[in-house]
Amino acid sequence: MDQRDRLRIGRVFNESFAVVARNLLLCLGLGAALHALPRFAAWLWYVKSGAGLLSFQSFLTQHPFISILAVPLYLFLIAILQTSVLRATIVDLRGERPGFSDCFGFALALLFPILGLSLLATISVAIGLVLLIVPGILLILRWAVAMPVLVQERRGILDSMARSRDLTKGSRWTLLGVWLILAAAGVLAGLMIGRVAIPLNLTFGLLADATVRSALLVFSSVATAVSYAELRRIKEGTSVDELAEIFS
Repeated sequence: MDQRDRLRIGRVFNESFAVVARNLLLCLGLGAALHALPRFAAWLWYVKSGAGLLSFQSFLTQHPFISILAVPLYLFLIAILQTSVLRATIVDLRGERPGFSDCFGFALALLFPILGLSLLATISVAIGLVLLIVPGILLILRWAVAMPVLVQERRGILDSMARSRDLTKGSRWTLLGVWLILAAAGVLAGLMIGRVAIPLNLTFGLLADATVRSALLVFSSVATAVSYAELRRIKEGTSVDELAEIFS
């Protein structure tokens, strides 16, 4: 790979912000419907019900049926949101305007493969983090674009993970930089909300938390799609139009 044409953190973020700005209403709508509002409603109910006196872990231990219902629903909503945003990003990058119904319908069609990939990757990364931390981080970087590979190229789960490994080779330090910046933004936002917004007003604080978490999730999904497009352009000379053929 040419030293002058590598994946760059600044380019990934600049392009990601541009995609979000061009599709602000769509991003807000997807984030609100599939993440912010459900998260806000769930936490508000949890606190207002008096469960806030318990730790969240203790609450789930006492009410296991909630975990049985909530975890699959949460995974479902996250999968739909991420796939919808991936779709919207690629459609935008090829110069067209993505629509809510199109993105949502596309995500539903790929729901089970996306869930399978997310589950397998999450379990593998969790094992790596528990063992020595570093293996888990390496797996995160290796599979950083596995989801857009599955969405764009219609590959199987294991093949998508292998394809991501090949695409990210030589660019993982850059991907680590992108990941660390997003993680730091999430930590900083959490601290500000926990120390300022929630003490000021509980309902406002929970709403702010849900909004910020949703925005970060949407932006990270956009950045993932942009990184995938950039890696294919750099390593294979693939244009955005060629990347988007699967959507035609």
